[in-house]
Amino acid sequence: MPIKKENDFGKVTISEDAIAQLCGAVVSECYGVVGVASQQVLRDGIAQLLNKENYSKGIVVKTNDEGISIDVYVILAYGIRVSEVVNELQNRLYYELEKTLRQDIHQVNVFVQGVKKIS
Repeated sequence: MPIKKENDFGKVTISEDAIAQLCGAVVSECYGVVGVASQQVLRDGIAQLLNKENYSKGIVVKTNDEGISIDVYVILAYGIRVSEVVNELQNRLYYELEKTLRQDIHQVNVFVQGVKKIS
């Protein structure tokens, strides 16, 4: 369900795909994150990295009466502290979405689909 706002100048509708693109931009800038992963892990257990056009497959946006809930599926860099990166990612997503959308953010859930060694 898209976000709809109305003011004196007219109506603004923000789609869930646009919110997913915004989240993807924030995720890609976060230290320790290799990229956004598909929420469907392949048969052999290997998570697939998504490019910029497909962020909506790895970022799920849900809107309800309580606010916006975000599920983010990521692949992290090998050798980093997972809890620190996930905590920083949650805080940055919450801050950026609150600032940009001016909507209540109910939840930001981060699912680590795998780790990848970066050479």
